[in-house]
Amino acid sequence: MKSLIILFVFHMFLPVNAFRPTLLLGKLNLIERTCRQTPFYDLCMWSLKPSPESRDANVNKLAQIVVESLKTQATETLDLIDELLQDGLSLNPVMKKALTSCAERYNVIIRGDVPEINEALKTGNYKSAEKGANDAAIEANSCEIEFPAKSPLSDMNKVVHDVSVVAASIVKIIQTKFSIM
Repeated sequence: MKSLIILFVFHMFLPVNAFRPTLLLGKLNLIERTCRQTPFYDLCMWSLKPSPESRDANVNKLAQIVVESLKTQATETLDLIDELLQDGLSLNPVMKKALTSCAERYNVIIRGDVPEINEALKTGNYKSAEKGANDAAIEANSCEIEFPAKSPLSDMNKVVHDVSVVAASIVKIIQTKFSIM
């Protein structure tokens, strides 16, 4: 009889404890499922997994986290541009013109596109959020083509472009979800 009671108690509590890992895994699966729907899975995972907020996030929050990553990457790129512009000794006029143009483009991303995307996500204007993310990708590409030869910003421009595309892709997932409902 004692064994039966222990077995009953064990089974009574097992389902509660057994589902906890599944719930945590479910959130990770949401991140993975979302990232698999973007063109840059690894970059998407790199942007989302380290964020503690992503663990309890819905897809809208995942988009906001990626937009924050976009802002961080764009700010780091702008900081490098400013350093290169201040190091005027090594700059020829063509390089200086290209860097100045890139600084303007990155200011547009940081001060225009990112706030536009964030506001649009908060208000549910997903078309506007997607447009803002795509605009940021275009700005990063436009910076790259300012240079007559290989840009000193090539790697950073690519990251900003790709993170922008990931953000736009996640917003597109949200749009699709709401258009089905």
